[in-house]
Amino acid sequence: MRKYCRDLRVNSVRKLSDKHALLKLTHDNPLPQMFPGQFVEVRVDNSPNTFLRRPISVNDVDVSKNELWLLVAAVGDGTRRLLQLQEGDSLNCLFPLGNSFTSAEQLRNKRVLLVGGGVGVAPLLYQGRKLAEAGNEPSFLLGARSEKDLLELEYFEKLGSVHVTTEDFSKGEKGFVTDHSILRDTFFDFIQTCGPKPMMMSVARYAMSHHIECEASLENLMACGLGACLCCVEKTVSGNRCVCADGPVFNIERLLW
Repeated sequence: MRKYCRDLRVNSVRKLSDKHALLKLTHDNPLPQMFPGQFVEVRVDNSPNTFLRRPISVNDVDVSKNELWLLVAAVGDGTRRLLQLQEGDSLNCLFPLGNSFTSAEQLRNKRVLLVGGGVGVAPLLYQGRKLAEAGNEPSFLLGARSEKDLLELEYFEKLGSVHVTTEDFSKGEKGFVTDHSILRDTFFDFIQTCGPKPMMMSVARYAMSHHIECEASLENLMACGLGACLCCVEKTVSGNRCVCADGPVFNIERLLW
């Protein structure tokens, strides 16, 4: 798939919390086709401590507005700088990178559960939108430490049924995503997940024990985004694989979890 390196213009910056923001980016030319699960490598300017690009999942694509959405969490100097962007600023992006989730067309007649934790909910919004557009009603299971850490709920609720867990019981059911009652009460044909690795490993164990096909979008540390630097390697049944080039989406049967 062809890659592009473009200076995208910031259409808007919406602060979702003290450490999260939704960036909406555009370009004078039509944006290339992107698929749920793919990611962008963002160059961080004016940050003396940031030498490498930062990988950020494609959160959504609004074709009607020619917009790419990125959900950014401030976890270091580089991403904190991204939260300071303002409308009209320029952001250099290398995209689209990586593979994607199993497509909505292939899942048309399946009951699909999308499980996300923290900022890992980002690629699930785009996948959920594609599922909804294909006539499928996805179910979302979203987890966070507390209600204030839940992101983009209003967007998810427009696409399907939303189920929530919080560790402090401030919203939804108490506990982790794998504690939610929907996993006991409802059968699913397919699970797609993204978030902290311990959460995804728990989801994978649940899926395997219930013989449910499952894909995980890994969030290993990345640098180049193209499979050259080997810093994002994950052990699989077929040897070490670069998450940026061979993933980030893997069927859990391929992972040595």
